[in-house]
This record gives sequence, structure tokens and C-alpha cells, in this order.
Amino acid sequence: MAGQVYHELCKILAKRGGRYPGRDIPQFYDLVEELFFPEEAAVYNAIPKGSHTAEAIAREMGKEVDEIKPVLEGMASKGLCIAVSMDGVTFYSAPPFVPGIFEFQFMPGTKTERDRKLAHLIHAYKAAVDAGQGPMKDTYPTTRVIAVDRKIQAENTIHTYQQVASYIEKYHPLAVSTCFCRHEAKLIDEKDDCGKPDEVCMQFGTWAQFIIDRKMGRQISKEEAFEVLNKAEEAGLVHAALNRQEIEFLCNCCSCHCMILKTALAHPKPGLILNSGFKPQHDYGLCTSCGACIDRCPAKALAMGNEDRPELNLDRCIGCGVCAGGCDFDAIILVERAGILPPPVDQKALQEAIKASR
Repeated sequence: MAGQVYHELCKILAKRGGRYPGRDIPQFYDLVEELFFPEEAAVYNAIPKGSHTAEAIAREMGKEVDEIKPVLEGMASKGLCIAVSMDGVTFYSAPPFVPGIFEFQFMPGTKTERDRKLAHLIHAYKAAVDAGQGPMKDTYPTTRVIAVDRKIQAENTIHTYQQVASYIEKYHPLAVSTCFCRHEAKLIDEKDDCGKPDEVCMQFGTWAQFIIDRKMGRQISKEEAFEVLNKAEEAGLVHAALNRQEIEFLCNCCSCHCMILKTALAHPKPGLILNSGFKPQHDYGLCTSCGACIDRCPAKALAMGNEDRPELNLDRCIGCGVCAGGCDFDAIILVERAGILPPPVDQKALQEAIKASR
């Protein structure tokens, strides 16, 4: 029976999609048998698409709510489902592996033996899926970059979805947690440390409340959120989120470890599948040709040209503004890039855009 429930879990996670869907390979079963007890896998399999009460999920399974609710609560605390309370009622949903279950395992930043075991199992599964999928294909972008907006040319129209500050001001509560990508790497090899700050992943609103309630991160004030933002920008991290105007989380990514950036940068033309809608423009009257922008560019989109001037490879540029944020001479501003569509409004619109692109 246990084997059957995990095979059903594989089918369900395949339907959930995401960067790493369910795959019927040995690495999948090694991983899920560590993540899920059989009764947890059965409950996950029974959660319909969307958010549902424990009573509704129990009816789906033909069981009593008193039997199912404790399992759901335990799963939420383990990051195997999402629990959000509204008006005193808790709703549960079943996230995919990514974004969702994988990230939740490492957001608390703990370093137990089980954490290390999970890091190795998740890494092995991702490597096996990557090997089986082959090179990334051109599709509608599922993620996007949010530029360092203080470096955007004043004449440009800056929409709220292009400003991290708009999300900080709009939502309550706010939370911050450990960068799961960098933490996973260090759990596998403690020497695999790029030196970038770790506590910089941000969550907003109901998503933040879930992270706070389940002790995967901590609540922060708006002032602290801006401090996190400044720390990330000083370190040359890239603001990244799902490609929609309403977001629940913001990653601050390095190119050496973070899934969003690494996936895009493996593509021959990263700027076509991950972008902010902006590009850097140099003022060569102010530029000293110091090369700082070239060193900071996570996409390797800048190189010194024949006249000792930084030159831009637009196919590689993701429009993050890390180059501009690190220029001591204010020689770089961000200007609008033609041909980049605005992000879909919400998850439904994003899914429709992805389907249409296929």
C-alpha cells in the first residue's frame, strides 16, 4: 500500500507541474519516502486544486475531519502543504515541488542531519530531472526580474509591478527567510559559499503569514524590509519573482546558486526568457572604464569593447540593474527595452499565457 500511495503521488506531482514536476524515476521515490509519511502522501494526493478546508478534504477521502486535520497541520509545519487562515477558517492547498515544497525545506536555515539528507536527495532528484529534460526550450517566461528601480531613467514610466517598494508598502505582514538555494548548497558542501547574504528572501501578505506561523522565517517591519532590500542590492543580488503583477514572494538571487538565475543563464540567450523590461545605458562622459559593471553583471552581458568602453550583449542582459547599482560614478541608468511584454496580472493569466505560447 505504501508503494502505491507514492506512485500516485508521482502522478499528482507530475500534474502540479513547476520547474521540477513528478517523474517516475528512482530518485523521486528516494526523496518522497523521506519527505512524506504514507498517510501524508495520501492526504496530499486527495487535496483538489485550489484551497480547501480540512472538512472538504476529509469528505474527499471519506474520512472524519478529526483524523485528517492533524495530518494537514503536521504537513503544513513540514512545508508539504500550505495553510492560510481567513476569518478564523484554515484553508489548505498542495504546492508543487517548485515553487513550494523544495524551498520550504530550507527556508528556516537549520542544519540538522535530516536537513543535510534532504539536501542531497533533492539535489539528486533535480540533477536526474535536468538530465532527462535536456536543454531548456523557449517558452513563455514563468519568472521575471524586478530592476533596481532607483536607477531607472526618470523619464520612464515605472509601474507598481516594477517596484519592490510597492509590494513592501502594500502588504502586511512581511517576512524574511533564508535563501533556500544558497542554504541547500552549504548543506551539501559547507565550503560551497559565495559569501552573499542569506537572510534575504522576502514574502508578502498571506504567504508571509504562513511562513511566520510555520516558523520558516520571521516577521519584519517595513523599515527592516527596506534594509533587506538595500543589503541585497549592495551585494549584487538580483530581485526575481514569478512573472505576474501580483506576487507573494521575492527572491534575491545569485548567479552561482539560485535556481531562477541558473536556469535562465544556462540558456544561450537569457535576456529573452528572464527580463525586467529595462536595459542599462552608459553615459560615457561619466564612465571611467573601471570595469566594475562588468564584474558585477550576473549574466555576463557586459564586456570591455575596443575603445575601452563597456559594451552590452542584449541577448544576455536580464535588465536587473546590478551594474547600475554598483557604479560609483553614476554612469549607468536603466532605460526601457522594446519587445518585453508586461507581466500577466495574476496566476490564472500567467497560466493562460503559457498555454497560448505552446
